[in-house]
Amino acid sequence: MKALVLSLVLALAGMAHAQHGEAAAGAPAEAAQFDFLVGQWELEVAPKASGLVAMIHGTPKLVGSWKAWRSFDGYGLDDELRIVDASGNPLSLNHSQRVFDAKAKRWLVSGLDVYRARFGSASGQWQGGEMRLEGSGQSAEGKPVLTRTRFFEITPERFKMRQDRSLDNGATWEEGTLTVVAKRISRKATR
Repeated sequence: MKALVLSLVLALAGMAHAQHGEAAAGAPAEAAQFDFLVGQWELEVAPKASGLVAMIHGTPKLVGSWKAWRSFDGYGLDDELRIVDASGNPLSLNHSQRVFDAKAKRWLVSGLDVYRARFGSASGQWQGGEMRLEGSGQSAEGKPVLTRTRFFEITPERFKMRQDRSLDNGATWEEGTLTVVAKRISRKATR
């Protein structure tokens, strides 16, 4: 009976350990490549502005927050990205799940644009000190869009993200359609 209770306690402790986002013994080392994102970040968001409106009004001043947690028994992350305008009006809320596929040696990302009820997907790899992703989804107008996203200048206290976009299935790319500068607020994020 004591052995049964002890094994049950150990099994439950192992489950609790895994539920708190810590790596399971079998998670590959590459599953830690997105660990820089874990925690809470404040954002300066700069969309690429062009045309007459941009010439008159300038580039919009957007801010936001990004929260990320280890999940999937150490194989990945859950994260939430919120962007608001200078008055605090919500513009974007995205929830992503990022998991490392050990067999393919790639990150797989599934993201939900909450306000527009649209899903997108991406995959990518760590290359030369940067995380690089290629994705597909829909624009705000509901048209197919391809993206190239790059996380770079990554330190424990900050990182930058830049996204390029193609509306013609990759024939041409608009570079720097979105740039984010993230500064760490906390190493742990509240849910």
